[in-house]
Amino acid sequence: MPEQKKHFYTNPYLLLTLTALFWSGNMVLGRGIRADVPPLALAFWRWAIALLLVLPLAAPHFRSQWPLLAKGWKPVLILGLIGVGGYNTFAYIALQYTSATNAVLLNSFIPVATIAISWTFLGKHLRRPEAAGVAISLCGVLTIVARGDPDVLAHLNLNLGDAWMLLAVLVWALYTVGLAWRPAGVHPMLMLAAMIAVGLAALLPAYLWEMAQGRQINVNPGSLAALAYVGIFPSFLGYIFYNRGVGEVGASMASLFIHLMPVFGTLLSAIFLGEIPLWYHYLGIGLIFTGIWLTMRK
Repeated sequence: MPEQKKHFYTNPYLLLTLTALFWSGNMVLGRGIRADVPPLALAFWRWAIALLLVLPLAAPHFRSQWPLLAKGWKPVLILGLIGVGGYNTFAYIALQYTSATNAVLLNSFIPVATIAISWTFLGKHLRRPEAAGVAISLCGVLTIVARGDPDVLAHLNLNLGDAWMLLAVLVWALYTVGLAWRPAGVHPMLMLAAMIAVGLAALLPAYLWEMAQGRQINVNPGSLAALAYVGIFPSFLGYIFYNRGVGEVGASMASLFIHLMPVFGTLLSAIFLGEIPLWYHYLGIGLIFTGIWLTMRK
């Protein structure tokens, strides 16, 4: 059988890099629109939009692959609950109470949590260059978040939002490792549609409860644009790219690309907010890319 030619746009490292870019915008938006869009509403409508986008791509595979999907219903149920219904909901709740800086810092522990869970449940160990790469990359994240001053980390105040963010970190690490148990042979679009449906079913009662508490979306161009963004890029495209990346390079390697989020946060702030990067941004970015380069070495 002739070897299939891989295109540049299907390169797993490119897909994981784009995912980090999309998710950087998601974290900033989640904090920025918290006054207009309550957290459960943001999570629900984000995934409702994503489901509308993925259904036309999943529908052609439903009849032929339903037996495979039904046979693997347990991992689909669990992945949908934690990856769709859990992580982003917990992160949006966290951003109601904590700063984007704290959220990005805590989110950066996802690779560490993923590696620990992979070692515990799958017996997967890192090679020394990979372990060094994770440590160096994490140092780069800490450099950016601390603005080059260790005292910032020493005096970082943790709060209720940080506890929610730590829960989100644990849930996402479990989701990343759990992708290894996806039903074999199910088309990625059908798999994503099934997980989103599970997540939405779990979110609906919580969203209705939030509305009953009087927390409604303040409909305006900004809130609608934010909902469109989180539905299309971090949800629809981001999950397709991330799931593909995990399948290609493994959970531990794929999760490391989350360390690119503060890098993109710095670049986006420079482009759209006119915030000029300082020395610690460049140092942190250099450390992050060095760490990722080390883990990618064969």
